[in-house]
Amino acid sequence: MSDFNTQIIEEFRANGGKVGGMFEGANMVLITTTGAKSGRQILNPLAYLPDNERIVLIASNGGADKNPAWYHNLRANPELTVEIGTEKYPAKAVIVTGPERNELYARMVEIMPGFAEYQANTERVIPVVTVYRRDA
Repeated sequence: MSDFNTQIIEEFRANGGKVGGMFEGANMVLITTTGAKSGRQILNPLAYLPDNERIVLIASNGGADKNPAWYHNLRANPELTVEIGTEKYPAKAVIVTGPERNELYARMVEIMPGFAEYQANTERVIPVVTVYRRDA
């Protein structure tokens, strides 16, 4: 894990899910996925879009030409753990495509305009993942 992510995770956990810097005021979540190849538990901090009973994650990878590792992990194993604020719960990821993907991506751009730049920087269609709470 990068020092950058480690700092965000520590700040998130120390402040009940709030972080500053470039993510000041953003909806932040920590997700723990199972490595597609390694089988290890991997923790990532991400911005998310709240959407009723689910949350929406954007696999932007900062506009890079490759999908982020966490996206590959969720494709291989859609079970994950979500931390929002001080709450932690099991969840299941569902990849959305077509009109629903486009609508959710546009909503994320409205609240975090940088996501428009990410899409402009890459040829790939940036994946959108919805995450549903599972009953423990």
